[in-house]
Amino acid sequence: MTAGTATATAAETTARRTPTTAATAATAATAAPTTTGTPVHSYDYKPRPIFRGTGPLFLGAEIEIETPYNAYNSSAKLAANHLGDLGYLKNDSSIGHGFEIVTHPMSYRWAIANFPWQMLTDLAAAGCDTTDATGIHVHLSRAGFTSPCHTYRWMKFIYRNQRHVTRLAGRSSEQWAAFTSYDRSAAKDYAKGACSERYRAINTGNPDTFELRVFASSLDPAQVQAVLGFAAASVEYTRSLQAHDIVTRNGWEWPSFTGWLDQRPDYQPLLDRIEAPACAF
Repeated sequence: MTAGTATATAAETTARRTPTTAATAATAATAAPTTTGTPVHSYDYKPRPIFRGTGPLFLGAEIEIETPYNAYNSSAKLAANHLGDLGYLKNDSSIGHGFEIVTHPMSYRWAIANFPWQMLTDLAAAGCDTTDATGIHVHLSRAGFTSPCHTYRWMKFIYRNQRHVTRLAGRSSEQWAAFTSYDRSAAKDYAKGACSERYRAINTGNPDTFELRVFASSLDPAQVQAVLGFAAASVEYTRSLQAHDIVTRNGWEWPSFTGWLDQRPDYQPLLDRIEAPACAF
């Protein structure tokens, strides 16, 4: 699933692959939906990305949803009509009866202002839902990071704050988005280009993006805005994080991050989510 023109162009050059999602065999008891005549593409559909907003950081979102059995086609058409050329729909065998909504790369500010948020509300009203088996995955352009050191700081911040990130994400999934001690210890290698296993909290197997896989899916616009907000804010927070901040100001710690957010109203949806009772400790 945030710079002058030259920087944005560089980001576009390096982020040529569209997001990918988890795919496993659906249970034998689940009938595959009929997609004839619907705008749902096959899982391997990967059009050339179209960038929205100003870089260097671009986010590509994948929102997995379930549809009613008698409203698959109408739900897909509803979503496609809202999306226009911002994104597309894909089959994913990990979803029992539904599809994933995939966006082209967007800057965070552009997404907040222009994503068709009413689409999510309308899909919910049409009977669509999310389950324990559905998630939101956000692809972050590698070109949005200043250096491997920045990438390492970002990864370490997320790994060190697993408890808070999991609470914010609304789920803990060993199957689809595992936090492991190995990944935490391998963060330096991942920051330099090593590939992780796919079904990890941070999937580093894509050449142009890092995939943040931790979030539960949702048709609540405020919750999806918070997901994009965390993806963007965590990168920006760690962009300028220095050793002095870490040693003297507890820079790795969650309260330091939320204090930073307090000074940045662009991330209000994220702050609201963090301060909600479900996310409070």
